[in-house]
This record gives sequence, structure tokens and C-alpha cells, in this order.
Amino acid sequence: MTAAKSWVLTDAERDIWLETFKLTPADLGMEGDWSIEKRVLRGGPGDGVDVIEVDNGALSFSILPTRGMGIWKGRYNGLDIGWNSPVRGPVHPNLVDLQDRGGLGWLAGFDEAIVRCGLDSTGAPGPDVVPNNMGVPTQVDLTLHGKIANLPAWRVEILVLPGDPATLVVRGEVHEAGLFCPQYRLLATASTRVGSNELLIEDEVTNMKGIAAEMELLYHCNFGAPFLEAGSRLEVAAREVAPRDPRAVEGLDAYEEYLGPTAGYVEQVYWYDLLADDSGATLAMLRNAAADRALLLRFNKNELPAFTQWKNTASEADGYVTGLEPATDYPNAKAFERTHGRLVKLGPGQTHRVRMGLEVLDSDSQVQAAQREIDALQADAERTVHAAPIAKYTDLG
Repeated sequence: MTAAKSWVLTDAERDIWLETFKLTPADLGMEGDWSIEKRVLRGGPGDGVDVIEVDNGALSFSILPTRGMGIWKGRYNGLDIGWNSPVRGPVHPNLVDLQDRGGLGWLAGFDEAIVRCGLDSTGAPGPDVVPNNMGVPTQVDLTLHGKIANLPAWRVEILVLPGDPATLVVRGEVHEAGLFCPQYRLLATASTRVGSNELLIEDEVTNMKGIAAEMELLYHCNFGAPFLEAGSRLEVAAREVAPRDPRAVEGLDAYEEYLGPTAGYVEQVYWYDLLADDSGATLAMLRNAAADRALLLRFNKNELPAFTQWKNTASEADGYVTGLEPATDYPNAKAFERTHGRLVKLGPGQTHRVRMGLEVLDSDSQVQAAQREIDALQADAERTVHAAPIAKYTDLG
């Protein structure tokens, strides 16, 4: 193959939708052991959900165009990527009432490994004040983590890019829009090189309105066993760490460490100001107790300046998981983040671009190499760990 090849699976504007699709190297006159396959789930709460399964020969992952192009689950050399949510999904967005339980209905569809939150809002549900259709400031009730994860892509395309090795690409376009409401276009791209241990996410969020808009975007990256276990650790280089609330203060002595499944555990959340190199590059690693396997996120602080650690080491039945969450701002109420100047402001037609990589490490030498990168960043600054919530980060103290 000497040129890029592409296939359109969905294009609502052109009335294109393929129920099934499968691509292998043989279809392109190539050798190798990779595939891209699309199917539609039938039965149960996932009825009607499109799933695109990408297998590069070592790393596989499932993308959900029906759910905002989220990454459902993955696997690398026998190691599962994701978590066992009490939600047996994927759940079709039509069954998710975002207003349920006081704005917490988003949780009824939450079982992905990587789910985007936003774009009008992320974080806790709560009131905000926006101009209505007559320009009059009006209170609205924002729901947990916004809408984008429960909106279907209206265009989905598969690409295979030439190279040694070739690159497999899935690209989807999702619109979050309404009359007299914010109008965003998300161009979401997930790619992987054949045989590699890396999934690369490259996103573009564009303000489609004729006036400026505020945008929030958070990547809720959720992992359980085998990377999360008793003695696992979160390894980052940080300038500052702060507990979200009094419950997080209770675990401050071991905020980087994880328990095994613990019945009755109540979530703990910590805000981070990460350190980065001169280009803004930084990384966060969840490693197991033996430090011989890990999941590594790479991103840029110029694009995603905020980082949140969500610890939910509850029983397996209640969702044993941790969330590593790079974001444009912290998942507080939108009004609070606005007060602290952390919302992204996009002019008409302006685009915010994000690049985030997930790497699966399955040897102690790989984990040690990543740890050396983190240690080198940390060597540039002392870490301040606040003993109590501070006003800069939270209003829940």
C-alpha cells in the first residue's frame, strides 16, 4: 500500500450508514495480523449501539461512535484495559436521563475506559447563569459531566495510513448544539500503529457559533485490575496536590497509593498541578504493586492544564476503579471554574486541539524507564501537598 486508504462508515448528511464492516491486511494486499471491524449490538441496554473494534496485532480497543466516540474497553498481550462497572454497557444514550438523581444520570451509562466529559460543562451538577433566547441572564441546571459522551457521531471514517508499520485510524465527528445554545463540533481521532503498545487520541473542539463560547473538556480515563490492585501507585511529577474535600483529607497520608477492593469505600479525589517540560509535555502512570506493568498517559499541559485523581477502591460489585483525568480545568461546578479563570474561551470558529497517548507497559524495564522520566521532571521542583482543601481548587471544603 503506497497511499492512505479510507472508508466512510457513517455520514448522516449523505445518508450513509454501514451496519457491518471488516478490514484486514489481505483486503489491501498486505501482510500482517491486524483488523478493523464494525458491528451493531442487539438486545439489552446496548441495543443499537455501534461498536468499532480495532486490533493492531498486539493492542485492541473498542470505540463507541454512538456514545461520543468513547473508548469502551481494550486489551494488550492478555492484559485488560478498563474496569468492571456496575453498569453492564455499553448503554444506548436514549436510556440515559442526564437529569436523573439531581443531575447525576450520566452515571447510568458510565462504563468506558476513556470517556470524554464536556463540552459545555464538566464536573459536578449545579446551577449556572446564561443568556436565554432574548439575551436575559437565566439560571440553568447543568448535569454531571455534560452531554458529549451521550451524543452519537454523525460521521465516522476509517483510514489506513502507509508506513512501516502502518497506522490504523478511526475518526468521528460529534456535534453538541442547539438553537440559542452552545454549538460545538468535536472531531475525535483514535489511532494506533500496527504491533504497538500505544493508542493515540487527537481531538479538535471547534466553536461553531458566531459569538465567543466557554468550553470544558475532561478525559475520564478509568482503570481497574490488573493495573489497579492493593499496593498500586499513581506516579506523577507535581508542583502541588490538594484534597477535594474532608473525605479526601482522610486519605492524604497515602494519596498516591491504592487499596484492594474495599466494601463501603467512599470516593476520594485529589487535584494536581503537574510539572512539565519546556514544551508542556507531561505524563501520569498507574503502576501495579510489583512495578512490572502500568498504564501511562502522555499529554500536554498547554492543552490540558488540570489533572484529577479519582480513587474509588470500592468492592468489585460496586465498581473497583481509579480515574486519571487530564482536563482543561477541574471538575468543579462551572460557575466556580469560571470565577477562577480556568474555562477555555473560544472565539467564533476557533478550535482547541488536544493530543493524548495511552501506553501499556508490561515489563519492569518499561515501568522503570517511565519512572525515570517522572523523577526527572520532579527534580525541578519541590512538591507541596496541602493538608486541607484550598479555595483555589475547590468550594467543597
